[in-house]
Order: sequence, then C-alpha cells, then structure tokens
Amino acid sequence: MKKRVGILTSGGDCPGLNATIRGAAKALYQRFGDDVEIIGISNGYAGLISGEWRVMESHEFSGILTVGGTILGTKRTPFKMMKVVEEDQIDKVAAMKKTYKEAKLDCLLCLGGNGTHKTANLLSEEGLNIIGLPKTIDNDIYGTDVTFGFHTAVDIATEVIDRIHTTASSHRRCMVIELMGNKAGWLTLYSGIAGGADIILIPELPYNIENVCAAIQKRNDQGKTFSILAVAEGVYDVTEAGMKKKERAARRAERGEVTATNRIARQIQQMTGFETRVCVPGHMQRGGSPSAYDRVLATEFGTHAAKLVEADHYGVAVAMKNNIVTENPLKDIAGKTKLVPETCDMLTVARRMGVSLG
Repeated sequence: MKKRVGILTSGGDCPGLNATIRGAAKALYQRFGDDVEIIGISNGYAGLISGEWRVMESHEFSGILTVGGTILGTKRTPFKMMKVVEEDQIDKVAAMKKTYKEAKLDCLLCLGGNGTHKTANLLSEEGLNIIGLPKTIDNDIYGTDVTFGFHTAVDIATEVIDRIHTTASSHRRCMVIELMGNKAGWLTLYSGIAGGADIILIPELPYNIENVCAAIQKRNDQGKTFSILAVAEGVYDVTEAGMKKKERAARRAERGEVTATNRIARQIQQMTGFETRVCVPGHMQRGGSPSAYDRVLATEFGTHAAKLVEADHYGVAVAMKNNIVTENPLKDIAGKTKLVPETCDMLTVARRMGVSLG
C-alpha cells in the first residue's frame, strides 16, 4: 500500500518554501520509489479546512529550487480562530481531520512559522501524524537556531541599507528604514550590522528617543552629516514598554501615529532639526529567489522530514541545532517565540562597533 504524504504551506510566504517542498519530495521518492504519493494541500490550513487537495506528479517538484513563494499557495489562518465556529458554522478542527481522512493521508508536513506550528501541534494532539518545518524571515521559531527564509531576507534588507547610504550621504539626511519584525528583532539586528546602520532599534529593547537623537547629534558633531537607522516594525519606546498592546495602540491613534517609524522620523526632525525620511521595503523582504544558504538549508530540512516519515516519527518539528539538523517535539516549541536575548552576541558586536541601540 502506498504511503500518502500531505504537504501544505501556511502563513506569510518566504524564500525557500519551494526548495523545502522539493527536498522533501525528492527524498521521499528516493526512499519509497513508486510506493509513495505526495498530496498537495492548497492555500495552507484554509485548504485543509475546505478540502482543497490533489495528488501531485513527480515532475511538479523539478525546477522549483530557485523559485520564490510557494507552488501550493498559502494563506493566513490565525490559530486563535481554529476552535472558534464563525458565521459559516464550520468546525475547523473537525473539517481538517475530515480532509486528512478523505485524502487518506499517512502524515502531513506543515511548512510555516509560529502560528503554523501552533495549529500543527493542535492537529497532532487530535491524533494526526504531523511534522512541522520552520519557515519565517523573522527567525523567531523556538528551538531552532535558524529558519529558512531568514538569510535571504537579511541579504535583501542589507542591500536596502546599502542603497540608502548613498542617498542619505548625498542629501545629508537621517534615513529611518522600517524592516519586518513585529515581535522579534533578528532580521533588523543582522541586516543592520551587515549594512552598517548607525542606530538599530528592535522590539526586545524599548528605545528612548532622546538617546536616539543624542546619537545622531554626536555623529553630526563628529562631521558625519547623515545617519542610518534600521528599525524593526514592532518597536516601541520606554513609555510604551509599560503598556498593554491595546493601550499602546490607543496612544498611537490619539497622536495620529500610523507606524512607529513615522513617529521616530517626526521626532528626530523636531528634536534635532535634521531632515529625516522613512523607507519601507515591506514585502520585498519576503519575495524572490532564495539565497544559496537558504536553498541548502531548505533542502536539509526537507530531506530530514522525509527521513522522519520513513521512521514514522511524528509530532515533531524539524530544527537546526549547533549546525546539526534534528527535531523537537511540537508540544515543546509550539506557542513559544525565540526573541533576541540581552546576552545575544550580535548585540555585543553592535555595541563594540559604537552602534546605538536606543
């Protein structure tokens, strides 16, 4: 009887999804030959809920190593809504289990970030054979040193910072570059260091705008006529640090502040008099072909997932620990976020270089 392996990609897209799908598929064909069928689930958990699946052909996994995005399609389906029956009266968990059974799956590979892994753990607890694979440009999945998509995003964000340097120096401006990272600052920290940012602000370290302006003024006093700020989208200042999320949002709404970066730029210009601009590369950080590093990492993760399928080892998420590809129990990592710790070596590197962290 053929092994039927389902694959879905959920949440935001990122470089390396197709490379991971390819790695898993090719390794499964090598291990099982004609005794395996790969079932593609369209549009993540939404497709699993609505029953959008099909048997894929081996040729579909060729030529996708370098392709960005995902051939399966993806969609955000918040974990907090998984057990909520909405107006459509659909029991989402029951619907996913039904599709799993109707597709005659022996197991399901779930490629995604934190939310994806929480739902993967939920399905595992419901008795399904689940394997998680960690993708996110935020690099914030607990239990793994790195996620595929992260290094490509660092490369892209670094190039943005590199290019902003020329216009900042030409016009003698402060440039505030808003990078992705709502809760974790890994992307901003790494690309900020790689791109030579003068100030790096991340969510884990609430900033003081007076310190930020003092750092800019110090550079100006030294004859440096421009400053580059790498700022994670989820940053907040020391006052907001003591507030709850809703309180912070209300405070910003009262002040007409759309984003933290716009506020920071406005405050810098008001407090220092230096012309300041905001640059938002946005979804470009998630798009395009994966880097060579991410192609290799994605292939490692995908082939390891195939190994786990062969061993019937489920309820786990693939991970990289100390340069060794391994796995963690889903129950141990789901719902946890890997934040930048105060002891992070890269923070020490930034401080040694004289980079202000706010």
